[in-house]
Order: sequence, then C-alpha cells, then structure tokens
Amino acid sequence: MTLHFPNFDPVAIRIGPLAIRWYALAYIAGLMAGWQLMRRLAVKSPFVTTPELVDDFLSYATMGVILGGRLGYICFYRPSDYFSHPLEIFKVWQGGMSFHGGFLGVCVATLIFTRLHKIDLWAFADRLAVVAPIGLCLGRIANFINGELWGRVAPPGTPFAMTFPNAPDQLPRYPSQLIQASLEGALLFVILFTCSRSQKIRTQRGLLTGLFLVGYGVFRSIGEIFREPDDFLGFLWEGATMGQLLSAPMIVGGLVLIGWGLLQNRKQPAA
Repeated sequence: MTLHFPNFDPVAIRIGPLAIRWYALAYIAGLMAGWQLMRRLAVKSPFVTTPELVDDFLSYATMGVILGGRLGYICFYRPSDYFSHPLEIFKVWQGGMSFHGGFLGVCVATLIFTRLHKIDLWAFADRLAVVAPIGLCLGRIANFINGELWGRVAPPGTPFAMTFPNAPDQLPRYPSQLIQASLEGALLFVILFTCSRSQKIRTQRGLLTGLFLVGYGVFRSIGEIFREPDDFLGFLWEGATMGQLLSAPMIVGGLVLIGWGLLQNRKQPAA
C-alpha cells in the first residue's frame, strides 16, 4: 500500500509578516544540541578546552555552516545559474544549501578558532565530529517536512514507498530524506557517541574525525542510491550522483586520519 506524503506546512510559526520555517528551526536546534553536548565532551579526559570557549565557538560554527553551505551549493551544484544572476545568491530563503560546503565552512572556522585560542586542532575536531550528525539528522527531517529532495521511483510492492505532491509525477517513491536522516544522522551519531565514551579512542587524535568522515561518506553514498538526483544535474560520471562524488574524498581523507590516529597510539611509550 502506497503512503501519501503528509500535508505539512513548511512554516512552523507565523507572527504577522514573519514566517519561521521548520528548516530554520532544524539548523537552530542542531546547533544548540551540538553546542551543549560538545561542552561536556570538551572537558572529558584528555581535556581539550573549557566550556566557555566552546560557547565562543558556536558563532564560528554558525557562520561556517551558513556561509559554507550556501557557497558550496552555488559552486558545486549551480554555478552558472548564480553567476549569471548574482543577486540570487543572497536569496537564502528560497533554499539551496550544501552539506559538503557547510562542512568545508566549519573546517575553516575550526582551523581559525583553534589557532586563535591555541587549542589542539585534532582533539577539538574529534569532539566536534561526534555532535555533527545531530544537525544532519534534523536537517534531513526538515527536508522531508518541506517535501523536497524526494527519492527515486520505488519498485512495485515497496512497503514504505510514498507519493510526493511536488514530484513531477505521482509515482511511489522512496522517502529518501528519512533514509538519510536515519543513516548519516541517527546511526552515525550512535556510532560516534559510543566510540567517544572510550578514553582510549579519545586519546587517539584524529580518530573520531576520521570515523566521521568515513561514516558520513559511506552513509551518504548509500542514501544517494535511494534519492532522486537533482533535475538540473542528473547522473554524472559512471552513473554517480554529485553527493557520491563529493563524498569520495571524505572517505579517503577519513581513512588516512584513522590510520594516523592508530599509528599515534602505537608510537606512545608504554606506561
């Protein structure tokens, strides 16, 4: 039996002319939840930084997510459209954010912040990696509420297939937003949070960051199998999607970091 997309209102709160969308609330909730958890992780052994400096980093992370996400979408997905109509770049309320761009934006923000405050970069990044999937999960749920980024047409008999009113047809499709929320959001968070509870893993600088990169890259690539490619891009090299191609360097970089983290542990002298 085919499911029908619930009639969600993408606007969560209306106050006169002001409309606050679920998508904006997902960003805010993800940043707030990640901030609170990172305050706790930062003081666990081995100590990284104070909760007060984590508070200061929140503004850096916010700017990195927003600026990087927007610029990443423009450069990775629709460069010709935006460069032909540059004023469209500033219309963020019309949508158009990229995780990979936001990721690079946060990387730059983290590098600047840790250098300014003389904090160990990789130890700080490891704690940040643990909390990042919270925002990813909420963002994908917001995509579902908006009825956007729907999945590919599902085979007949798929029990959780759903029709989306904004799709160009009314064929049953995978609810890929929820699949991605479960994989690159919830499941990745459980894996990283469980690993972060081990002091031995926390002491291996770069290991949690590497696990995040590999985990996200793999789960995003799996999720893309169910997601309909953007109509203005379609399938790219060898049938891969843009999301899969952008995730490949993350997997490679993550494997390098994991190996580096494990090698550090071997080089440490025995107690």
